[in-house]
Amino acid sequence: MFNSKQNRIILIVSAVVILSLVAFALLRDTSQTASLNQVVKLIETKNIEHIVENKGYFYIKTPDMLYRISTSQVSPELLTDYTIELDRDSSYLVTIVLILFAMAAISYGVRYWMKMQSGISDGGMPFTASVSSGNTDSDGIIPVKSDVTFDDIGGIADVKQELEEIIDFLRNPSRFKTFGARMPRGVLLIGPPGVGKTMIAKAVAAEAGVPFYYQSAASFVQIYVGMGAKRVHELFVAAKNNSPSIIFIDEIDAVGKERDGNRSDEREATLNQLLTEMDGFEDSSGVIVVAATNKIDVLDAALLRAGRFDRRVFVELPTPKEREAIIHKYLAKVPNSVDVEEIVQMSVGFNGASLATLVNEAALLALREHQMQVTMDHFYAVKDKVAYGKKKLAILSPQQKQFRARYLAAKAAIAYVHDLPFEKVMLSSETIKPQMDAPMIQSEIEAHIKVLLAGMAACDIHFNEHATNVRTDLKQAKQLALEMVDQYGMGDSMVALVNEDIGILDTLYKETKVELVQLESAITAIESVLMEKESITKEYISTLIG
Repeated sequence: MFNSKQNRIILIVSAVVILSLVAFALLRDTSQTASLNQVVKLIETKNIEHIVENKGYFYIKTPDMLYRISTSQVSPELLTDYTIELDRDSSYLVTIVLILFAMAAISYGVRYWMKMQSGISDGGMPFTASVSSGNTDSDGIIPVKSDVTFDDIGGIADVKQELEEIIDFLRNPSRFKTFGARMPRGVLLIGPPGVGKTMIAKAVAAEAGVPFYYQSAASFVQIYVGMGAKRVHELFVAAKNNSPSIIFIDEIDAVGKERDGNRSDEREATLNQLLTEMDGFEDSSGVIVVAATNKIDVLDAALLRAGRFDRRVFVELPTPKEREAIIHKYLAKVPNSVDVEEIVQMSVGFNGASLATLVNEAALLALREHQMQVTMDHFYAVKDKVAYGKKKLAILSPQQKQFRARYLAAKAAIAYVHDLPFEKVMLSSETIKPQMDAPMIQSEIEAHIKVLLAGMAACDIHFNEHATNVRTDLKQAKQLALEMVDQYGMGDSMVALVNEDIGILDTLYKETKVELVQLESAITAIESVLMEKESITKEYISTLIG
């Protein structure tokens, strides 16, 4: 089976060469020069089938040979008994046209055969055209034509900058290969639901002008053993046959969860096949794998290592400026008299999908009321309807928002002082999750516990009370303290003492309070930025703390 672009090129070139040789053999002049005496003998023996005159020569056809002689050598009286045909080129022209038609037919037949080979299952039945998330085993794998561009998506300037290099590679891979550079095989889009990860992947394919293969990871998980791995292989074969191309795997955590080593089920077989396809054992040149998840912490470490998903792009909830750009996009075709800035302020914590729903619901309400345009009253009327079921942040009161900003500002300051890795802090995210890579020394674990306790401690210092959002952080802090004394032997003795973990928490909480008092001015500055812009980067925090 021909499964690469190189094989197709070799096959087509070979066909052209063979047909060219056939054309040369048919069209070359194979006649033999004859003397006048030879022609006279042929006439006398009546061994001539027919005579053609062309370009100053008589071509004399006998049963065994084709002769040619200059017309100036033969007197007209000598050939009076024969009908002389003219213009031999016409038959050659017909032959050339037939050969070109044959070449085109063969080329089309080869391409059609190869397409069928790449789209036929082991049972011999062709796939049906489908890009849905796995209804039956016969669901097809065909490229989707993407009509989404970056101009259609508002508020993704940072993400676009990250992906422009990928687009350039797909447009002109030879430029990178000539320079000896290799682009990432996999790009992992990380972010909460509704922020537009799928639209971003489609925009990359549209901007690069390459085929886009969409598959939900859930469609790989099959009842029958081996079917998921087979579908992964077929997906990569189809993408390689049409490279350069993009494979997009949505919700990859459905098959990419960390393996426990105690079993070997269909999910793990599918994951192993995905790892093999991405690992470079087969030629995957020109194929970029893009995946999306909102649960990177559950992914198998083998997926995240270099050579697989070695580029990660974080797609966060939109900031005020990004929300403004998104709202302008959706309002472009809606008659309105609204204050976009006011809509931005009321939509804290909304993702791109929620903003689209907000504008649409306001427009529908205006139509129901037979209004000529959408007003702010329509937005206020539908806001709670859209926000219902979303994070509580979307309907926080000013006081609750102030608590959240102080809570996150304190955690960010402590994480920065202890040099824990993080990129930015978002008012829309309840926690900061500095990466914890084993092995860790005792001081690093204690620093993580301080970050988890910092928000609660800061609220107690500033407001003399704290909110219920400490539940998750406090639970994690207790778990880490218990593991320190129970599993890691980091207590006063090798054997955990009664309530020793509680003593560690109390000590670290007091130390955290002392550090927060020293960082009061920096925390206030971080809080102000969060209240205004709803996000702050680690780099900017460094300028505030010094």
